[in-house]
Amino acid sequence: MTTDPYQTIEVVEKGPVAEVILSRPEVRNAFDEILLGELNRALQSIGGEKRIRIVVLTGKGEAFSAGADLNWMRKVAGYTYEQNVSDAKTLADAIQALYSMPQATIARVNGPSIGGALGLIAACDIAVASREAFFALREVRLGIVPAVISPYVIRKIGERNARDYFLTGRRIDADTALEIGLVNEVVETLDLDDAVDGWIKRFQHSGPEAVKACKELIAKVSGSSIDEVKDYTTDLIAQLRVSDEGKEGFASFFEKRKPEWDLEE
Repeated sequence: MTTDPYQTIEVVEKGPVAEVILSRPEVRNAFDEILLGELNRALQSIGGEKRIRIVVLTGKGEAFSAGADLNWMRKVAGYTYEQNVSDAKTLADAIQALYSMPQATIARVNGPSIGGALGLIAACDIAVASREAFFALREVRLGIVPAVISPYVIRKIGERNARDYFLTGRRIDADTALEIGLVNEVVETLDLDDAVDGWIKRFQHSGPEAVKACKELIAKVSGSSIDEVKDYTTDLIAQLRVSDEGKEGFASFFEKRKPEWDLEE
C-alpha cells in the first residue's frame, strides 16, 4: 500500500496492481482542477513503474464520478475564452494520460457516472460496471458539448450512438452501456470485485512489453489505412520477435512452461 500526498485521490498498490481511487465521496467524486491535476500526476508516476502491470480506476463510495464539480462549473462560467482553453486542457491531459498508459487499465464502475467521467471510463482498456451504475452525457442540456471526452467516447460507442446520447443527454443504464460498447461487462454489485479480479488475472498472462506494444498498435492502426501502417506493422512484429520478452515467450511455449512474466498461480 502506498501513502501519497494527494488531497482528492488515493493510490493503493497491491503487488502488480495499482488502484487509483477518485476520493471525494461527499460530492460523489465530482472532479475539479485539483483532482484532475492529481490524477494526471499519479498516472504519469505509475506509468513509469515497471513493477505495476495493471491499473484499476474507481470511485470511493457509491458513485464512480458525478463529473464536473458544481463549484468548479460556477467558477469557469466566469472565465474568459483563454482561461477556458487552459482549464479544458486540464481534463484533456488527465484523460490522455490514462489512455496512453503502458499498463493495462480497468475502469471499476461502482456507481453513477456523469459527463466527463465517461471520458475516464472510455479511456480505459476495459470497463466493468455494477448493474446499478448508470451513465449520462448531460452537457447539451447546459448548452455545451462533451468536446474533450468525445475522441475517447466515440471510439467506444460509435457515431450512431454518439448522435443519440450526445444530442439528447438521456440516461444510459448499465445493460445499454454494455450493448453500445461503453463497458465490457456488467455484474451485480456484490460481484464487482470478483469480476475485476478476473480481468486482472487475464492480464497477468500477458507480456508487459507486448501489452504496451498492443495498445500503441491499436491506437495507430485504428485511425489509419492498411497502406499507411504496412511498414509499421511488419517492423513492429520483427522487433518484438527478437526482443527479450519475445524470445522468452517462444521459449516457454516450446518448453511447455509458463513465461517469466506470468504471475498467475
